Formats: sequence, structure tokens, C-alpha cells
Amino acid sequence: MSGGRKLRAGLIGLGAMGRNHARVLSNLDGVELVGIVDPAGGATGALPVPVVPEVGDLLAMGVDYAVVACPTVLHEPVGLELAANGVSALIEKPLAPSIESATKLVEAFEAAGLVAGVGHIERYNPALQSLRARLEAGELGEVFQVVTRRQGPFPHRIADVGVVMDLATHDIDLTAWVTDQKYCSVAAHTVSRSGRLHEDMVAVVGQLSGGTMVNHLVNWLSPLKERSTVVTGDRGCFVADTLTADLTFHANGAIDTEWEVLRAFRGVAEGDMVRYAIPKREPLLVEHERFRDAVEGKESDIVTLRQGLRTVEVAAAVLRSAAENVAVSVPSAGQGRPE
Repeated sequence: MSGGRKLRAGLIGLGAMGRNHARVLSNLDGVELVGIVDPAGGATGALPVPVVPEVGDLLAMGVDYAVVACPTVLHEPVGLELAANGVSALIEKPLAPSIESATKLVEAFEAAGLVAGVGHIERYNPALQSLRARLEAGELGEVFQVVTRRQGPFPHRIADVGVVMDLATHDIDLTAWVTDQKYCSVAAHTVSRSGRLHEDMVAVVGQLSGGTMVNHLVNWLSPLKERSTVVTGDRGCFVADTLTADLTFHANGAIDTEWEVLRAFRGVAEGDMVRYAIPKREPLLVEHERFRDAVEGKESDIVTLRQGLRTVEVAAAVLRSAAENVAVSVPSAGQGRPE
């Protein structure tokens, strides 16, 4: 960015998540929020920013990048319009409701040579960032299992996708990311209990490329709000609570046995428990800072569209497994971090 000019940003969609994006964008260093697209003309509160009905109206204002926070089914047409007009985009997760749709977005932004990312916000949660760094440093030894639980009341903002695409994509992305492993296979069951078209509960068992087993329990029919990631390995287990951004470690205090018959058994005993002090910056703000830096051409850790596509591929495999009641292999396009 030459001469200190602020990046001109736009926002598409002023729903629950869109309002959070508007709040962060309006206070983001080096960025000016110049316009918001919302067909309903939603109020911007204290933000002195024009709200326009069409993406074309925003493009006419001249923007460097846009944040796409409209319903998932609109991501493809909106994203393709931005790519065709040379505008970089941060697209909310999931990238798209289908593999085909997500692939079109990947190809369009790559062909245009534009910076584009997916809003998998859990990667910027302090507890998970600390967990990933500790796993990378080998603090757990071999990773045996990742178990996630994500449940809470139904979010009335969602009408176009079920719990797998809306919520389980968080767990799919964060699991591949913290372990640096790709999904190889999944087996899943879903149920619909809310009287809606889409599934609202899912249980997934899967296997990652390093032999790690994963379990995901996700629903939006529980009065108990829970966001838990438990990673168990050789030396103990990490528990990340992404609601409070707390990370704890439960050490394996394994006791050596003299009894020859049990010598081969890898015993586990309850050891020390450590709760880490972690600086707790707002994940959405960190996500926006990283994306702004990428648009400015700086080295920055963003979730690429290709990574977003891989998460959609795994989610599609989960839905297929549930529909056909079989275990499904996931395409080996290489989920996890890019080379």
C-alpha cells in the first residue's frame, strides 16, 4: 500500500455475523469501511456508512476488498462478481454449500490473482493457537485422538444449510489445522429434530492421515452451550475451551510396572494439571488484521480458499456417509496446511 493510503473495504451482508464484521472493520487500522450491501437496507447503528442494495453499487464506490457475510447459498454468485471485478475477498465459512460451488470460487480468485480467504475464525482463537503451537513443538508426543463437542441453541440466522455445513465445518477445519493432518475417512449419523429441512445433529467418527482418530459431536438443539476440543496423546491431553479461550493440560503420570505381563501395556495415570495463561485478543479482530496484511502484500497467515474447499469436501463426505449409512473416503487433495 503506497503512500499510507487506507485500504477501502466493503461488507456484504448485515446479519448477526455481518454486524460483528462491521464493528471490527470500522475500527481497523489502515482500513476504511466505505459501504455495506444489504438488500433489506439494515441499519448500521452508529456507523456513518451507506447501505446499498446491490454488489454493483459497492463496486461503483471503488473497494480494495470485501467481506462476504451473506447467506452461504449466495457466496458463489457474490464471490464470482467480486473476482470478475478485481476485488479481493474474505468469505465467511463455509466457503460454499457444495464442492462444485467452492471449486468455482477457488478457480475464479486464483485465475484473477487476487488475495482471498475463508473466515474460519476458530484458527484465531487464543486457546487453539496455543494448542497448535504446543502440538507442533511435540509437547504431546504422538497424537492419538481429537474429540470436539460443539452444541448450543438453534441460531435463527441460519436457514440455508444444516448443522454440518454451518457448525461442523469449524471442527473439521480446526482439527486438520491443529494436527497438521488431513482427513482420510469419515462415518457419520445425522438426525433432524427441529422440523426443518436440514439436519440439526451430527455425530462423526473419522481418521486422519497420521493415524489419529477424531470424533465430532455437533448440534444446535441444546440449551447447554459448549465448545470443547480435547486432544489426547502419548504424554497426556490438552483441553481447549473456545468459549472462554482457556487451555489446560492434563499430564500422563504413567507408573512403571514390574509385572512382565503388563510391561507392554502403555499405562496412563492421572498426573499434574496445568492451566495456561494466554493473552486473549478477540479472534475476529486477529482474523481481520491477518487478512488486511495479506491484501497489503505482507506475509500473513490466512485460511486460503483451497483450504476452505478441502473443509467443504470433508463436510460433503460427512453428509454422504450419513445419507448412505457407510464410511466414506475423503478425496486426498491434502487437507491441512498448504506445503
